[in-house]
Amino acid sequence: MYKFLTGPMFWLSLCICLIGMIVRFVLYFKGLSWQLDRVAYKAYPVQGFKGAMNSILKWLIPFGTYGWRKQPFMTVIFFGFHTGAILVPLFLPAHNLFLKEKIGISLITLNPVFADILTWSVIVSAFFLILRRISLPEVRILTTAYDYFILLLSMAPFITGLIARYEIGSYSFWLTAHILCGEALLIAIPFTKRSHIVLFFASRAQLGMDYAIKRGGMKGKGMAW
Repeated sequence: MYKFLTGPMFWLSLCICLIGMIVRFVLYFKGLSWQLDRVAYKAYPVQGFKGAMNSILKWLIPFGTYGWRKQPFMTVIFFGFHTGAILVPLFLPAHNLFLKEKIGISLITLNPVFADILTWSVIVSAFFLILRRISLPEVRILTTAYDYFILLLSMAPFITGLIARYEIGSYSFWLTAHILCGEALLIAIPFTKRSHIVLFFASRAQLGMDYAIKRGGMKGKGMAW
């Protein structure tokens, strides 16, 4: 099972994830209305690019936008979850050893203690995200079983990874479970809300261009909009 998961299944899940995200990214922009959206972007590329970069960068900085500052606790939880969810899979020493073995390259690695802290940050933050969906009426009314499933699927690789890391129970079992959960998440990304891994950048770029060109950004400059 371990050889299968770290061999054919790894390559299959990685390909599904990467190709699927590329397709979602392309389809996002192809789905924009040519008359309402893309005409202005094509006509004013410099202003649009500045607006896109400004929008993306501000939303990537904690408390960088009014929306983040308005909900400080949610901001901490959001960045606590996403920081660990990005850094740990990419820069965990064990993951980089695996990459070195598979493709001959490795990235910089995290200190094991810091990696543990980030992993716990993901799990604790996810718990609060679930609690938020249960406790806040305005969020609860929009929440379905699907949303809880996606959160649990996102948590599973980190929970099983910690159990294997601390060698609680059978190490080989939890390591296999960790790999299986990680690959299940990779496959699910293009088909679920986790596609925001790439669609976040697409939507923030599109909105940033929209505001930089049409919604006041070029006001008084002779633009038809």
